[in-house]
Amino acid sequence: TSDLQCCCILTQYTCILIGSISSSFPLFVFIFRKPKTKRSKRFLENRGPKLTEDVKSAMIMKGGNTSQMVTQALKDIYSLKKPNAVLYKKKNITRPFEDSTSLEFFSKKTDCSLFLFGSHNKKRPNNFIFGRLFDFHVLDMIELGIEKYVSLSEIKTNKCPEGTKPMLVFAGEPFETDHEYKRLKNLLIDFFRGPTVPAVRLSGLEHVLHFTALDGKIFMRSYRCLLKKSGCRTPRIELEEIGPSFDFVLRRTHLASEDLYKLAHKQPKALKPKKKKNISHDAFGTRFGRVHMQKQDLSKLRTRKMKGLRKRKGEVAAEEQDGQAPKVAKVES
Repeated sequence: TSDLQCCCILTQYTCILIGSISSSFPLFVFIFRKPKTKRSKRFLENRGPKLTEDVKSAMIMKGGNTSQMVTQALKDIYSLKKPNAVLYKKKNITRPFEDSTSLEFFSKKTDCSLFLFGSHNKKRPNNFIFGRLFDFHVLDMIELGIEKYVSLSEIKTNKCPEGTKPMLVFAGEPFETDHEYKRLKNLLIDFFRGPTVPAVRLSGLEHVLHFTALDGKIFMRSYRCLLKKSGCRTPRIELEEIGPSFDFVLRRTHLASEDLYKLAHKQPKALKPKKKKNISHDAFGTRFGRVHMQKQDLSKLRTRKMKGLRKRKGEVAAEEQDGQAPKVAKVES
């Protein structure tokens, strides 16, 4: 019939319609199909779950109606996020807060778990929606309005190289007290933190993203670290603004429940460090070990024999008065 689909081919499953109880309850059977080529097998293994996940990529897209400010701002965010980002140049007529199916579709297609959606209308002008997905379903979405914007091209200074891992600084009491601002801080860290690296060299710390929450607004600034001569081994650091610069105002939010939020943060057992007994760390990362020993009898402790430590005749007589017989030397007959 026209209202029922007979076959639906998924990534690694085949869904076949075998009947229906009624017109609204079709009956499906899922059959597992193995990949036929090595290329498709590598593709499925790359998309499958891993102990250590890849670097999170972001989709940057614009809605059906956008302004010149929003279009340029999306390009600047893309330049900060490269190479772990995908920029969609075509318009996408969708409303994430009402229907997120198109975002989930593009997420599966590009294997992205973060997104930034820009739009513009009379009710919400110059609008940004930061969001992330868990298991290809929307987890968090926070809507920010752009009140002031300075692009990268307007600030004529040297920029940081592409792919530089930024240092994130958050200032303001709302980031520590308000629930929505806490989630926004966590989302921004997830969006801009970049890859996890084992070590960092001093000259590599050259990009700073500063977020300030004050009077209901969020101020985002981008700086470049300049290492100046200081007359000693440690250089003197100066900050030079390179853009982009944003003044945001918080609008709508769509936050995951506490149970789903904990499930998204769950780690596999293989990655959890094994707890070692009697070993602890302080706030600075110093390692302390505790050793348990039995009580020692120091009277039986053998020390070095010296002439100055030999007992005198007066000491021997004092021992006799206390009731202790002195040691008698053995005489051979």
